[in-house]
Amino acid sequence: MWKPFASFLILAGTWTGTPAAEIKVVAPNVMKDAVIRIAQRFEGASGHKVALTWGGSEAISKRMTEGEVADLVLTTAPALERLARDGKVVDASRVDLGRTAVAAAVRADAPKPDIGSVEGLKKALVDARKVAISSGASGRYLESLFEKLGVAEQVRAKLVQPPSGAQIGEMLARGEADLGFQQVTELIHAKGIQYLGPLPAEVQNYTVWAGGLHAAASQAEAAKAFLAALRTPEAQADLRQDGMEPR
Repeated sequence: MWKPFASFLILAGTWTGTPAAEIKVVAPNVMKDAVIRIAQRFEGASGHKVALTWGGSEAISKRMTEGEVADLVLTTAPALERLARDGKVVDASRVDLGRTAVAAAVRADAPKPDIGSVEGLKKALVDARKVAISSGASGRYLESLFEKLGVAEQVRAKLVQPPSGAQIGEMLARGEADLGFQQVTELIHAKGIQYLGPLPAEVQNYTVWAGGLHAAASQAEAAKAFLAALRTPEAQADLRQDGMEPR
C-alpha cells in the first residue's frame, strides 16, 4: 500500500470515532482546488460533511470581525494572529499549512515578456497598458515593490485593483488588463492566459497560509480532524500540485 495513503487511513480510523458532523470551513481562494480535493477524501473516510465557503484573505478577516461564525478558518498566518488577538480564533489551535509565492501572467494573445530578472520585470511593468494586482496580501506587497523598483509613478495610472477575492487570471482573460500578478496558486491553472512564473528571487515575497479553530466553533472536534487532514502527506501533495509549498 502506498505509504501516504496508509497514513490517511490510519488518521481516518481516529475520525470515525466521533459522530458525523457538518463542519463549516471558511477558506481562501488561493487554496480552493486543493482544499476541495482534500475535503472530498476526508468526507469519504470520516463520514463528516465539509461545508466550504470562499473569499479573499481581506474579505475573510472582515467577515470574521463582523461576527460570522465557522468551525475552521483558513487564511493568512498574520490574519489568523489578528483574529486570535480579537478573540475570534483559538490561538493555540493554529497550524501552518504552506506558503505561496507571487507570480505573473499576461493575456493569452499578449506578447510574453521575460520577467526572470528584475530588469525584465521592470520593463514589463513599464510597457504594460494595464496592470492588475489583487487587493489581498500579494497586492499590498506589490504596491511597496513598485516603489522599491522606482516604477510606482509609471504604474499607478494604469493599475487595476479589484475587490478582495477577485481572480486576476479571469480579468486578464477578459482583456481588462494585459499584465497581472497574484499568488502562484491562483494563476498556475487559470484559463485564457499565459502563465509567466514567479517573481525573480531577489524581489519575491511569500505568504504563509494557516488554519485555526473559530472561538465559537460548534463542531470543534470534527474541525480539528479536518485540520489534521490538511497536513497529511497526500494533502501536502495536493497543495504542491497547485503551486503551494507545504510547511
